[in-house]
Amino acid sequence: MSGGLCLAPRWSDRVVKPLALTLGEPAGIGPDIAIAAWLRRKSDAVPAFYLVGDRAFIAERARLLDVDLPLVDAGREDVSRIFTEALPIAATGRPATAHPGHPDANSASAAIESIRQAVNDVVAGQAGAVVTNPVAKSVLYRAGFAHPGHTEFLAELAARDGKPRQPVMLLWSSDLAVVPVTIHLPLREAIATLSSPMIVDTVRIVVSDLHTRFGIARPRIAVSGLNPHAGEDGSLGTEDQAIVAPAIAILRAEGMDVKGPLPADTMFHEAARRTYDCAICMYHDQALIPVKTLAFDQAVNVTLGLPFIRTSPDHGTAFDIAGTGRANPSSLIAALRLAARMADSTHSP
Repeated sequence: MSGGLCLAPRWSDRVVKPLALTLGEPAGIGPDIAIAAWLRRKSDAVPAFYLVGDRAFIAERARLLDVDLPLVDAGREDVSRIFTEALPIAATGRPATAHPGHPDANSASAAIESIRQAVNDVVAGQAGAVVTNPVAKSVLYRAGFAHPGHTEFLAELAARDGKPRQPVMLLWSSDLAVVPVTIHLPLREAIATLSSPMIVDTVRIVVSDLHTRFGIARPRIAVSGLNPHAGEDGSLGTEDQAIVAPAIAILRAEGMDVKGPLPADTMFHEAARRTYDCAICMYHDQALIPVKTLAFDQAVNVTLGLPFIRTSPDHGTAFDIAGTGRANPSSLIAALRLAARMADSTHSP
């Protein structure tokens, strides 16, 4: 790897439990890349997974892609054993009929039930982690979906024990790992929403999960400033002095290895990346532009703060190429491999 990131995989390739892969938006590329990942199971050392969804739908998508795809019932087979021979499917009972690039009314229920069942399987100990294919939020919203997105729905599913969860989005690659404190907010709202407690809570979760999930004994955290040059001592905005710096002081007082606020424009070159394990950024684009520049096809979306492991490819549904065979499965394969390594880590709770 070109940087000094300490999030490179450190574990064996032994996977005790298979991974539960969700269907994603049926009209998108989720089914395509799931099939492509299985086809590359040997060449790319893809860990054993089963797809949670409609078997007839997957068979039809494989036919459209002109792929010879043997399918088996995941509930009746040893997934880890049969994976080399066929793609295991765990039926949800929700049929999917959407055509590539054309979501229909059934898409939402098929996608949502796939997520719900995958989480149930992990909680029940049948799967080692949840790996989610991309969904189309606009389709979910039209069906009455009440959550801002995937992550918030997972947090609700995780809170069934009555304990609320604060999900944190980590974008991981072998070159860089980043976490945005505020996520899908207009920039004006992101600035208004940002607070010292929000930064403190986010970093605490990141440090905890980097230790337990990634096996890093004492994670090194770099925190960006909000304003250009981290506010230039207040001359370019007071938020860094009033909001970011106090949060860092609290975290340091708790014994964490945290530095900042740092000018964001000098945080992501190769030498700088060697000095930390994860960068905490104040808003969406500040975090995602550098990681997508460095690892557009290999970046993985990891949800921290949940009682189970969840990874996802870092891209959307790509309706325009669904069903064409042009979808690149690299990010999904990276998400599967990272989920397997996290599940196999002896540091996992």
